[in-house]
Amino acid sequence: MPPEAAPRAPFGERLAAVRAARGSLCVGIDPHPALLAAWGLEDSPAGLERFSLAVLDAVGPVSAALKPQVALYERHGARGLAVLETLLSRARDAGVLTIADAKRGDIGSTMQAYADAWLGEDRPLAADAVTLNPYLGFESLRPAIDLARETGRGVFVLALTSNAEGQLVQHVGGDSSVARSIAHAAAAENRRAGGAGHVGLVVGATIGDAAHRLGLDLAALNGPILAPGVGAQGAGTAELRAAFGDALPFVLPTSSRAILAAGPGAAELRAAAERTRDELA
Repeated sequence: MPPEAAPRAPFGERLAAVRAARGSLCVGIDPHPALLAAWGLEDSPAGLERFSLAVLDAVGPVSAALKPQVALYERHGARGLAVLETLLSRARDAGVLTIADAKRGDIGSTMQAYADAWLGEDRPLAADAVTLNPYLGFESLRPAIDLARETGRGVFVLALTSNAEGQLVQHVGGDSSVARSIAHAAAAENRRAGGAGHVGLVVGATIGDAAHRLGLDLAALNGPILAPGVGAQGAGTAELRAAFGDALPFVLPTSSRAILAAGPGAAELRAAAERTRDELA
């Protein structure tokens, strides 16, 4: 019989090691039809695969993680999901961390199935981490939170997004806001698990002082904070400092279009990622 594989190190530890070696930039892989066209590629599974693997090869070695936007693969049906499987497998072989931006959330056995799909051992879509939607209640995410801990993977829970509509839910309650309750629950989960946290939050890079106004103690999370909105959406170093304050060391600033627009040349893509990474350091 083949030797049993060694247990995977906890996600928080693996992420910390990669950040120490490559910096904190997370690059989103967002194969929008317009980007595919700009690269001279068809809006097809074949174009999707060429785009995805080119991004992996060019920027994977200089990024903390890659974040494929799952919806842009799902729109191509089964063949699109097959491309995502290939991307995740190739990234794993290359030692590049992946965060599947799937935003899943449900209850009971359905949530267990989502957890198994994105975080289970030997599952074709398993990533190093997955984004989750907590608006059926934070505890509804329990199957994914527990499985992530067991398999050395992570979750990123939507907490405070920068879209205007999000305020109608996330800001409700003022200093006892929904967003604050989510952040508090995530921090408590990390305290119970010990070590570097496997439960992260998604907090938009362009939220301004919203976290402070709503009383979120993001530094107490002891886990990673995924911060989309860098680059094309307007966030830079100043915006990150304003939004996160003393929690900034936990932040994974995320840029997609501003970097991807530099393609399809590998050298140009890598240079754009390195420039963004260095500007945010």
